[in-house]
Amino acid sequence: MIALAKKHGEGPTSLKSIAKDHNLSEHYLEQLIAPLRNATYVKSVRGAYGGYMLAKEPEEITAGDIIRVLEGPISPVEVVDDEEPAKRDLWIKIRDAVKDVLDSTTLNDLATYEDTGEQEYYMFYI
Repeated sequence: MIALAKKHGEGPTSLKSIAKDHNLSEHYLEQLIAPLRNATYVKSVRGAYGGYMLAKEPEEITAGDIIRVLEGPISPVEVVDDEEPAKRDLWIKIRDAVKDVLDSTTLNDLATYEDTGEQEYYMFYI
């Protein structure tokens, strides 16, 4: 999806070229593209210069949208009702935080991201 977003507005891109550029199996990409097409996030163009392209603007598609289509609901763990309330509340907070990040990160954000090298890394000690 990021590869398609980077080529947005340039016409269709073949899965073969994406597979080659990213050292991926074309067959694997075919399996991923079908549910994304069914969810109307991508569209296919037939013909000699055909391929796939985004069906919406990259700013309209979130990382959460894509993950839900490919993986299902976003939940790091299955929250069990009979679990200890403190643990259950913690897992719900984690789930909600992950959903917030994924739903506020657009495909355009991912396609235009530039690593400035200024990211702070944390060291955890046990």
